Order: sequence, then C-alpha cells, then structure tokens
Amino acid sequence: MEASERDSTQDWLLPEGAAPPLLSELEERIDEALIVARASEKAAMAIGDAALDAAEQARRAADIAERASVAALGLQPTIAAEAPVDPALRSFSERADRVVARLRAVA
Repeated sequence: MEASERDSTQDWLLPEGAAPPLLSELEERIDEALIVARASEKAAMAIGDAALDAAEQARRAADIAERASVAALGLQPTIAAEAPVDPALRSFSERADRVVARLRAVA
C-alpha cells in the first residue's frame, strides 16, 4: 500500500461544530442543572408554604365570618326590638305583609 492511499489523521478529525462536548463541559452543564433544580425546588417549596398559609388564613376568615353571621342573626331581633320604629316604615312593612299574604292566597 502506498503512502498516498493511506488515511491521514486529518481525515478522521471532526469539523469544529460537530465535535462532542468535552467531559469537563458536560460536568459544568450537570453542575449548572443541579443548581437550577435546587433553586426550583426551594421556590416550589416556598410557593407551597405560601399556599398552605393562604389556605389557613382563608379558613380562619371563613370561621370568623361564620361566627359574625351567627352573631348578627342572633342579635338582629334584639336590635330591631330596641330601635325606635319609624311610623312610615311600620306602615310600609304592614302593606308589604298584606301583599305577601294575598300573593300566597293566589298561588
């Protein structure tokens, strides 16, 4: 075999853009991916904690609203009994009661 027919090392070299990454480059990428993954995990945990806190606050607010509603319903007759009644309002309420009674009789 003649020297001109043999392969040279230049024939086996890959073009610059087609070369695979070096091991050190792969390690750098892995390290960067781990940093991003850990930061994402911390952010997800913080979001989860904030969501749990918000749910707890919403539950407490609902409990307070429920107690306020019960208290308001419990106090409403007392307030109405103590408050002076405007004669025009009393007349209006009596007329409204009569209208409701007639509607129920028709239905």
